[in-house]
Amino acid sequence: MASIIPVIFILAVVLGLIACGYLFVPKGPHQTTIRTAIMLTFASCYLMWMVTYMAQLHPLITPYRSIKSGESL
Repeated sequence: MASIIPVIFILAVVLGLIACGYLFVPKGPHQTTIRTAIMLTFASCYLMWMVTYMAQLHPLITPYRSIKSGESL
């Protein structure tokens, strides 16, 4: 049985990276744009990873083995 722990752990890491990206962007005229780009990048990467991970844990179509004539299981 798969666990939810990796999803929560990676979420915590991503939230930490987002916070660091928000706090450590140097001041300047493009500070808001850089912060937004960093936060959206981390959020998008996390969502892509999570959807792929969950799709592998709970596939919509169950894999099946084709049985050729004359073969036994």
